Amino acid sequence: MTSVSIVEQVVSGPGAGPYAITTGPDGALWFTLIHSGQIGRLVPGGEPTSHRLDPECRPTIIAAGPDGALWFSEYQAHRIGRITTDGTIAEFPLPSPDRGPFGIAAGPDGALWFTETTADRIGRITTDGQVTEFPLPTGALPSMITVGADGGMWFTLNQANAIGRIGMDGETAVHPLPTEGAAPVGIATGADGALWFVEMDAGQIGRIDTDGVITEFPLPDRSARPHAITPGDDGRQWFTEWGRNRVGSITPDGTIQVHALPTRNSEPHGIALGPDGSLWTALEIGALARVTVGAESVRTGL
Repeated sequence: MTSVSIVEQVVSGPGAGPYAITTGPDGALWFTLIHSGQIGRLVPGGEPTSHRLDPECRPTIIAAGPDGALWFSEYQAHRIGRITTDGTIAEFPLPSPDRGPFGIAAGPDGALWFTETTADRIGRITTDGQVTEFPLPTGALPSMITVGADGGMWFTLNQANAIGRIGMDGETAVHPLPTEGAAPVGIATGADGALWFVEMDAGQIGRIDTDGVITEFPLPDRSARPHAITPGDDGRQWFTEWGRNRVGSITPDGTIQVHALPTRNSEPHGIALGPDGSLWTALEIGALARVTVGAESVRTGL
């Protein structure tokens, strides 16, 4: 079994809620503080800084854009936000105040694509703020989104129990999951060219190739409630187990390992490969956890 070292760094108060995380073009980690309405930044080995938004906007997912800025969804404010690496913020309202934007990712067309959870739509926003929307089946609750190796955008349909794809022409396809009530959330493209996703309610990791063929891998603990997933630099996919306070990995052939986080009930959510080659996960208790090959797990403060 691969051993890992997990070091937690406190980056906010316990009520701020680090939620999603990504690596920016400036070699820093950028993360959302969902409860306090802030965007955080941390250079590995340094001290965290933060940029304030509307405290009630609930920033959720954050992703690097094609323009050298970071883009994020404001779930409660129904806006898409943009922050430059020097901290300049712009916000773009969606066509109506009922969209619930959540997942966001850069597309191959130079735009950002995002999910509208409460409106059952996929949105597209250009870097100058022009929004286009594409309808999905009613009640689908689209969640996370990522770009696929085939040039399409792939997304999870949490309540429709399916994986969807939208092409640059707006054409959509839906692939039902074999397991009922799986509630997929996180999704990412793996080194094998397939899409890997987590099934939160089924306690499984799923894989779908670009032809729509689905394979599911049960976790050792089916009640783990996996939440987010990201590719590592070792060919494995790394994921968070929100319900069991762990991070885990899965190889292309389905071999799974899980690792406990040092602090109990830390609520791991987003996970991303950091600029230092380690995996970093956002812990809602107010910390980021750095996961590397090693032997000891500790917690550090500010």
